[in-house]
Amino acid sequence: MSTPFSIVMICRNGSREIERTLSGIVGMTDDIVVYDTGSTDGTADLVRRFPVRLVEGEWKGFGPTKNIANALAKHDWILSLDADEVPDDRLKKIMLSFDPPSRSTVYICSFLNFIGDKPLRFGEWGWDKHVRVFNRSVVQWDAEPVHEQLLFSSDVQRKELPGKILHRTVANWTDHRRKMDQYATMNARKYFERGKRSPLWKRLLSPSFTFIHYYVFRLGFLDGMAGLQCAWMTALYTHWKYDRLRQLYRS
Repeated sequence: MSTPFSIVMICRNGSREIERTLSGIVGMTDDIVVYDTGSTDGTADLVRRFPVRLVEGEWKGFGPTKNIANALAKHDWILSLDADEVPDDRLKKIMLSFDPPSRSTVYICSFLNFIGDKPLRFGEWGWDKHVRVFNRSVVQWDAEPVHEQLLFSSDVQRKELPGKILHRTVANWTDHRRKMDQYATMNARKYFERGKRSPLWKRLLSPSFTFIHYYVFRLGFLDGMAGLQCAWMTALYTHWKYDRLRQLYRS
């Protein structure tokens, strides 16, 4: 007999992908929670077409908001997804027979990231893995407003699940630039609040090192133009992040 689990996702203005995501996960579990934090693009209306629980609430940063959404789930075991992520057929099959040995186990999922319809197999996103299945009674998200992480004790066992989460992260260059722009602003604010500085050498060298690291050493060039776009935008994000941190100190 399989162990029941809930699928939980937070979203805001996710209309571009959320229909594809919900179509891909309906039937995996008897409890799917979609926590919407103020969409203005019709996302909530799209969600209401599916047999899921829509809850609307405030945005409190990624970590805190995900914890609020997890608390609404029917089951303690959580598969945590974003609105642009859907398990592939192999991972779905594994989850339908999900039977963890104990609640002190977390499960790592491999990601296949896309720019548009192009899968990225190298570079920054080529070997992407994250813990996405866990028991909320022993695991929670941290309080970070961006780039949140799961918190769990050292005695928690990690296991990797077969299959992948298909992550259609950006549709095109414009969408990619917009997303990196938003993350740069949020991370600059986070660094500022923690007293982290933006020295000249970091503003000058970090973007170039970032590009070379992902495009050359992590073989991003093997993904063609999509690999070049990914490495370039990550370098640009790095520049924006430290430049905006400098501006926060100046102001």
